[in-house]
Amino acid sequence: MTGLDRRSFLGRGLTTAGGVLASGIAVQTLGAHASWADAGRPAADPGAAGYGPLRRTPSKNTGEELLALPAGFSYVVLGKTGTPMTDGVPTPIAHDGMAAFPGTRRHTVRLIRNHEVRTPPGSPTGRVHVPGSQRYDELGVAGTTTLEVDLRTGEVLRHFVSLSGTIVNCAGGMMLHRRGWLTCEETTAGPKQGWQRKHGYIFQVPLDGPEPGRPAASMPLTAMGRFSHEAIAVDPRTGYVYETEDDSGKPDGFYRFRPHDARDLSAGGVLEMLKVQGVDNYDCREGQKMGARLPVEWVVIDDPDPDLENGAQTCTQQGLAKGGAKFNRLEGCWYGDGGIFFNSTSGGDAKNGDAPNADGFREGYGQVWQLVPGRGQRGDTLVLVYESPGRKELDSPDNLTFTPRGGIVLCEDDASSADADPHPLAPGLTNVNRLIGLAPGGQPFEFAVNISDDSEFAGACFSPDGSVMFVNNLGSTVELDPPGRTYAIRGPWRRGPL
Repeated sequence: MTGLDRRSFLGRGLTTAGGVLASGIAVQTLGAHASWADAGRPAADPGAAGYGPLRRTPSKNTGEELLALPAGFSYVVLGKTGTPMTDGVPTPIAHDGMAAFPGTRRHTVRLIRNHEVRTPPGSPTGRVHVPGSQRYDELGVAGTTTLEVDLRTGEVLRHFVSLSGTIVNCAGGMMLHRRGWLTCEETTAGPKQGWQRKHGYIFQVPLDGPEPGRPAASMPLTAMGRFSHEAIAVDPRTGYVYETEDDSGKPDGFYRFRPHDARDLSAGGVLEMLKVQGVDNYDCREGQKMGARLPVEWVVIDDPDPDLENGAQTCTQQGLAKGGAKFNRLEGCWYGDGGIFFNSTSGGDAKNGDAPNADGFREGYGQVWQLVPGRGQRGDTLVLVYESPGRKELDSPDNLTFTPRGGIVLCEDDASSADADPHPLAPGLTNVNRLIGLAPGGQPFEFAVNISDDSEFAGACFSPDGSVMFVNNLGSTVELDPPGRTYAIRGPWRRGPL
């Protein structure tokens, strides 16, 4: 089988196993959840709808109690910050967005993992760096690492830097046909902040090519926009790339990139921002009704790579000037059931108590949106499928993923400073982060609790065969402690909705 044929075959297999066919169940789950919440029902027992009560659980390979999980589930720790990798580089800090691909051998999986390093230019602390490699910015501190994992044993067979020369690599998403990973910079910093080059771009990490000691060349896809990127999702029907923006304290936009060549994003394309038809600057952040269908149009961003150092308008300003819709802290993004699901981490009417943003908006506990691309004469529509009524149900959803069985997992990133969020399984921690599942009946439930530190969960994804969920704890973005960790969780998934 040729390399191209093999990639196409694996892509089709992952599409089937990874949730596209099963995602109709996920959509039903979100729809049921919206109806349940809209009816004002009280919160159910957080374990009753899922896999039962959680308990502090030691790691099978380190013995440390780092997670609380339901009975029957176990985990191992992979790729902890500081662990020497195959290429001789210590595992970097700040483990963030991630995706799982079929491995190069049977019973293996390949993980491509972001590192949201926020240290100063050229800092050696936890840096993603391979001397002599082709990198965009010689002072860049962030990038991606790749791990090959044996699914049967949990052993890391090899791990290495797969892209460097970037900064603040937060989340991203799979490329069309699962050919690799698109990693996003969550910043617009540049030479005025001490970097050699402008930042705020998306970069490609091909599945095939990077090897230990030989990362992919980091070349920015400038036509896809220069803004504070968070995550992306690709519509496999059109090749359009949908992009979320997370610029804290300001209104954010939801973007669409229409490439000239869906298989070659470097060939350019058209960047657009979502606009609700007939309403300029529609405010999606609050006052919304779950289930309502909002007709959508798109406004073109005329200058997708603005010279911000010399006063050019940002992509957000350009889009809002044409009537683009306002969101707050757009983060996780996932394609399923013919639509794009994305999280607004701090949207919603139930407020978390933090100080208002610059324009007076007070942050909420989070929203989940769905963009439904139109077909034929039917235009695109936007639907609010869930809004959190409070921190116990869901507090600050960040990354999201669909499971191979049609369930939904939301990674919490509780950044509120006003509303303390302790947990009985994590004594001593003030703001505790969880993995929240959504049951078919609509109830949210706790699946996992980070009991090691107060850093967020990120990068949840399943192995193509559905047997293992991989997820990160971010750790510190500027120091070695607390460390970033990747977990491989295994258990009786079919006993519950995930």
